[in-house]
Amino acid sequence: MTRKKRRAVLIVMGLALIGVASTLVLSALQTRVTFFMSPAEVAKAAPDPATRFRLGGLVAAGSFKREADALNVFTVTDNAASLPVNYKGILPDLFREGQGVVAEGRMVNGVFVADTVLAKHDENYMPPEVASALKKNGHWQEQSGKQPASTPGT
Repeated sequence: MTRKKRRAVLIVMGLALIGVASTLVLSALQTRVTFFMSPAEVAKAAPDPATRFRLGGLVAAGSFKREADALNVFTVTDNAASLPVNYKGILPDLFREGQGVVAEGRMVNGVFVADTVLAKHDENYMPPEVASALKKNGHWQEQSGKQPASTPGT
């Protein structure tokens, strides 16, 4: 085998190896990706019950209830649409009505069944996906970013 043929075979084998590796990585990532949706997006196009996704928005006022067997029932809204959520487990300490929340799970018979619930961690933080969904629906109020005036001697 001449030198040129050997080099061509090595290049072809290297490209094939890169192709196989890329295919394996992409197939592994495809099964791990969870998409973010707002309640309005779920209302427009309900995802397949087998599809896991993240639901984000605000916990609707007056919607939170604790039921038997540590089942927490609440509604997530983006002020354009609302979606009932069931979560079995202990909610984060900062979870409360009127605050931002991101829940991960699946749709089952028109109810979002969450296996993970993440609450907003301070008064100024909103997950980027939730903020963009609220902005898109025209329900976002920009923070002024101004610091409150301090009083003399403090």
